[in-house]
Parts: sequence; C-alpha cells; structure tokens
Amino acid sequence: MSLVLRALRSALLMVAVIAPLFVALAPAYAVQPDEVLPDPALEQRARALSQNLRCMVCQNQSIDDSDAPLARDLRLLVRERLQAGDSDGQVIDFVTARYGEFVLLKPRFGWHTALLWVAPPAVLVIGAVIVLLGFRRRPAVAETPALDAEEKRRLDEMLR
Repeated sequence: MSLVLRALRSALLMVAVIAPLFVALAPAYAVQPDEVLPDPALEQRARALSQNLRCMVCQNQSIDDSDAPLARDLRLLVRERLQAGDSDGQVIDFVTARYGEFVLLKPRFGWHTALLWVAPPAVLVIGAVIVLLGFRRRPAVAETPALDAEEKRRLDEMLR
C-alpha cells in the first residue's frame, strides 16, 4: 500500500511542477516577428484589435492566435490601417465592411444580432420559471399512517 501511495505522491508532484509550465505557455501568439510594429503603442493597439477579430479559416480563434495565412493577412491589414492613422473604430469598421460582421468575435448589438444577445438570458429565465412551476405543482407528500396491530401481525408473518 505504501508503494502505491509513494507512486501517487510522485505523480501529483510531477503534475504540480509541469502544470504551471503549460499555463505559462498558453498565451503563445501566432504573430510573427516581421509583423511587429516598431511603435509599442501601435503594436499594443494592433494586438488588442486582432484579439477581437475572428480568423475566417479557423473560425474559433482570433487572428492573433491563428497561424492561417488569411489571419496573417488580416493582422498585416490591421497594422497598415493603424499606421495610416485610423482609430480603432475605423479599423474595425474597415475590416467589417470588407469581411462582414462574422469577422467580429463579439458581434455588435443590432436588430440582426439581437437574438444572439437576448436568447441566452431568455433561455435561463424560461428554465428558471419552468423549474419553479415544477416545484410548486409537485404534490405534497402525504404522511403514511402508522400500522395498526393487525397489519403489524400480518407483516411479521410474511417476514418469517
């Protein structure tokens, strides 16, 4: 038994040492060194913008995280627009006009995206109402009467 405990303890120690290394590697971006802008303030803006734009190839990653060639093109486009003097809003508007609203990881609230924003809270509220109504309509548990002497005698006979 102590051999099993030692093996378990050493395995847990290994996990405790290795897990932080994986966490430290998590924010590895796909941005190539040749894409990085010389101005740190512009680069920071470009990173913030590219984290909110969807890779059209991967579709579940931002262009900042994707290695796809189209994501690289979009990162370069964002940096070009920033160097041209565009504001963050102008860059987002330009990319959205070119690729559509789908390029935004967090879509804007509008009449055509209202369902995306309203549906999750509405489903939660409807679910809560259904659960509450279910508890209210649940019949109360009636107390079972105690056995009388005759029932106890018959039960004792059956159990013998």
